[in-house]
Amino acid sequence: MRDTTIILLLVLLLSGCATRDRAITTPAKKQVATPGRYETTQSKVPPTQRPYVIKGKTYYPLPYAEGFEQRGIASWYGKPFHGRKTSNGETYNMYSRTAAHKTLPMNTPVLVKNLDNGREMVVRINDRGPFVRGRVIDMSYTGAKELGMIDKGTARVYISALGEAVTVQEEGQKVKRFLPHEDFSRGNFYVQIGSFTNRDNALRLRTKMENQGHQVAVQVYDRGDALFHRVRIKAGLELSRAEEVLEDFTEMGYSGAFIIAQ
Repeated sequence: MRDTTIILLLVLLLSGCATRDRAITTPAKKQVATPGRYETTQSKVPPTQRPYVIKGKTYYPLPYAEGFEQRGIASWYGKPFHGRKTSNGETYNMYSRTAAHKTLPMNTPVLVKNLDNGREMVVRINDRGPFVRGRVIDMSYTGAKELGMIDKGTARVYISALGEAVTVQEEGQKVKRFLPHEDFSRGNFYVQIGSFTNRDNALRLRTKMENQGHQVAVQVYDRGDALFHRVRIKAGLELSRAEEVLEDFTEMGYSGAFIIAQ
């Protein structure tokens, strides 16, 4: 990708080598019948933790970053994205120490090491991307500069999620304590298997599921132009268990089933 011409260098300095697309998150109140979708009816799971779709592919943000490691290709982005909104609602500053990642929770601090030259730095995840095959992280201009990858545009990197530390007062002394990140893998989970404008259809499906030993809830949703009766199966307190229930119902023919966190 290296080119010594002045024109190409100016292009790289202005925009980097990353191709960017905006993440499309599913609104909290909207239910989309897509297999494997993970949504919320309350504020427990923020929008940045919900699945989103880019170019027909669904990405599922990780519930937590503890122990996360990854190797791959890093790219960077600057103008014309400088001053635009990032996926978590911040204003993108190409001179800050931030980065975009497809699935890590927002505000996760990560150590990024350039495997080509040994340089490393810590950045904070505040955006989604890069949506280019083979690339694992999109650095800000400053991040790319510190890693020595501006001219080439990409670099082989190692990524490691870090804990976040704060300074607190204990017995008159300042000490460092790590902040626990919220674990989105725990909650009150359901799998929605049907949504009907006809209440009797919802009640028949509820009876069928109850006869099979499932705990079932029917939630009424007023869309404004119609009432929808949503049939939901109790799926436990662990996201991993809810995913197993989702897989079971998908195999049973409920292709539009998805997970709800309450």
